[in-house]
Amino acid sequence: MRNNISSGSPFEPQIGFSRAVRIGPCLSVSGTAPIAADGKVAAPGDLYGQTKRCLEIAAAAIVAAGMTLEDTIRTRVMLTDISRWEEAARAHGEVFRDIRPACSFVGVKALIDPAWLVELEVDCVAQKTA
Repeated sequence: MRNNISSGSPFEPQIGFSRAVRIGPCLSVSGTAPIAADGKVAAPGDLYGQTKRCLEIAAAAIVAAGMTLEDTIRTRVMLTDISRWEEAARAHGEVFRDIRPACSFVGVKALIDPAWLVELEVDCVAQKTA
């Protein structure tokens, strides 16, 4: 059974995507940008802060899907300035240090909003079926 998880973003119906999609034990969290609760860019210019915000949004989607961070098997971190990867890695490590999913850090030319320094994706597999 398919379960689409929404974050309430106005872009979801416009673009035609869900924050996350769970089918059975598998969950994929869409590219998650550093958007603050007020809809503005979180932590402007602060790669560490933006990565933390992306992780918070992704974690909320994981919980909404009935899973936990421990179910994470893969993360993808896309950076507009790959030379700053250690800043994003610090935030990632704070969340995933003990879980240790497969992970990729990738340099990209640009993201949708030029103020976004990072966007990330998360894949999970439930260790226990809900």
